Amino acid sequence: MNLFLYLLTVLIWGTTWIAIKLQLGVVPAPVSIAYRFWIAAAVLLACLALARKTVWPPRAAWGYLLAQGVALFCCNFLCFYYASAHVPSGLVAVVFSTAPIWNALNGRLFLGRPVRPAVVGGALLGLAGIALLFLPQMQGHWDDRGMLAGLALAVLGTLCFSAGNLLSARMQALGLTPMLTNTWAMFIGAAILTVLALTLGMPFTFETDARYVGSLLYLAIPGSVIAFTAYLLLVGRLGSDRAAYCTVLFPVVALTVSAVFEDYRWGAPAFIGLALVVCGNLLAFMPARRTPAAIPPPVRI
Repeated sequence: MNLFLYLLTVLIWGTTWIAIKLQLGVVPAPVSIAYRFWIAAAVLLACLALARKTVWPPRAAWGYLLAQGVALFCCNFLCFYYASAHVPSGLVAVVFSTAPIWNALNGRLFLGRPVRPAVVGGALLGLAGIALLFLPQMQGHWDDRGMLAGLALAVLGTLCFSAGNLLSARMQALGLTPMLTNTWAMFIGAAILTVLALTLGMPFTFETDARYVGSLLYLAIPGSVIAFTAYLLLVGRLGSDRAAYCTVLFPVVALTVSAVFEDYRWGAPAFIGLALVVCGNLLAFMPARRTPAAIPPPVRI
């Protein structure tokens, strides 16, 4: 089951970067994100109602839901949508793939969780591979202020994503399912984005062409309803640090899609980078060594 959730998350989120690019245009980013999460939250609420499951969280959860809505379904996506306007999608995915390290560090800082060396080592190995995959995209952009601002936004978005992971893990520990918490956190995020857009005077326009509508529906249902539920289930099953390692593979999927639709050409550094990502993945998921139980001394009679 964990492998299925892992692959599902990687395949869906690995293709959402192109869909985000297709959203950029006439409709302001906060409005597009609000559309996305109004739709996703409504679908999730309908699923809960049809399954006759609890649709109203307990009072103790609302503080966590508000924080998750702000971090995961508002600030996170604002950062990445605006970063995508300045940074190639593959490079944004590279920055996002640092999530396992942030999750492990934040879990240690805020929850006191131990950090397994294999998890950090696997993530670093994977990131080294991804650097080889996407380093050519940085050529000619080191002095570009827009590029650097986009990179800073991508880092901030990753930090917000990590915070949302920890909040989800906390609510799952309280017995709340990701489907329930996602529903209301998405409603909260969409409401905040709507108020923000109205306050800033942004027009609530809507593009009716197949490009915009198709990418919006893909981001709302597979990209939000299915992938977020699968991913946060992994957070509850594996822990936030190991679950987030699937973000290291997102750029690989994005690169494969780019090879098909954008004529990306694989070179020697890309193949070496891919090998490092696979090795890092295997290292991160190696089972922890069990410390043998101490043998009690013999009892003398």
